[in-house]
Amino acid sequence: MSLLRNKRKRIVEKTAGQFWSVIAICRELFVKKTMDYGPSWSILRMPSVTDQIYIKAERIRSLQETNINKVGESMEGEFIAIVNYCIIALILLGKKETPDMEIPDDVVQLSSLYDQKAEFAFRIMSNKNHDYGEAWRKMRVSSITDLILMKIFRLKQMEDQEGKLLVSEGPAANYVDMLVYAVFSLIKMWEAEGKL
Repeated sequence: MSLLRNKRKRIVEKTAGQFWSVIAICRELFVKKTMDYGPSWSILRMPSVTDQIYIKAERIRSLQETNINKVGESMEGEFIAIVNYCIIALILLGKKETPDMEIPDDVVQLSSLYDQKAEFAFRIMSNKNHDYGEAWRKMRVSSITDLILMKIFRLKQMEDQEGKLLVSEGPAANYVDMLVYAVFSLIKMWEAEGKL
């Protein structure tokens, strides 16, 4: 095996480990909030979930541009919220595709659904990372934030057109991309702070 292939394999393994480390932190918050509130989010319509993600991404961009934080909640917390809202969106999309599916109120069952959606996102991320060669590592977090906002505007357009698309990917692909972008942002931020 060539040196380049070995190096690439190590980077891919590093990204996989970091992805799951970030997901573990996001999942822990999801579980705690589920214990507090149950699946209260299950009443949300898809545009409401998209708007929740928009609010988080817009606040991140504002913090990046002004460097003023009057609320006190961190950018990291907002990226974690984006990850969790994207998982919620994927769960709700699954319910939409299978109308008789019930959203469980049991923490263990919801955690299992969370894990399934995280695994789905991981597989897509791994395939794209292979093709794009870890290009995200050379990007700025501010640029990744802009990509999240772009995906949100695409989703809003899809929702306004009631899902009628000519050539575009459907909503699930956009939620997965935003989830992965938020994970990448957290990896970059926590690497810079020596936390990961």
